[in-house]
Amino acid sequence: MDTALADRLAAVDERIRDAARSAHRDVADITRIVVTKFHPAALVADLHALGVRDVGENRQQELTAKRAELDGIPDVRWHFIGQVQTNKARAVRAAADAVHSVDRARLADALDGAEGDGVLDVLLQVNLTDDAGRGGVAPDGVEDLAAHVAHLSTLRLRGVMAVAPLDEAPARAFERLRRSSDAVRAVVPDARWISAGMTGDFPEAIAMGATHLRIGSAITGPRPPRD
Repeated sequence: MDTALADRLAAVDERIRDAARSAHRDVADITRIVVTKFHPAALVADLHALGVRDVGENRQQELTAKRAELDGIPDVRWHFIGQVQTNKARAVRAAADAVHSVDRARLADALDGAEGDGVLDVLLQVNLTDDAGRGGVAPDGVEDLAAHVAHLSTLRLRGVMAVAPLDEAPARAFERLRRSSDAVRAVVPDARWISAGMTGDFPEAIAMGATHLRIGSAITGPRPPRD
């Protein structure tokens, strides 16, 4: 077993517990997703041996390949957290247990129309910047998109997701995401997930109500060199 990996995981989990206590929250209400992009499937197997069950990927090809390679490992929940092209919707749906990056009705329709078993958990990605070219629905469009997704029979709207802008205090950005969460829950009361917080800002996300953290290098270590 990779003792350095175990130590990094334990250190992050302790920081999560500390942040939850500071926010007067139950740490059991917070899911830690380990983002393993660019790392080999063997790392996911090592993480599984350490008790990790929620894993995140940004690229469809990598998600598909890792899930296939690790097919015999039980109880791993695969979260897709990257941008989705509509022509990749079928492949994403086939490999993901949850998609955090639904940001337009056309993508929701493509995921709904893709063949898949059961119901797919999805979150609405919210753009917290003024750059319309970035991924995510604008905050003033969240309620309409939530209503659209709510009527799709094979998708289950779970909540919202966002990345904090680099040029703003994370707490302020996550406060706006929490308002978007309120707007979504006005449409779908059970859509309580707030996917927010990464290696550099997850304590602030916890303070603002995040239920799902997407943490990569603080646990996995540096990304291996790419060919």
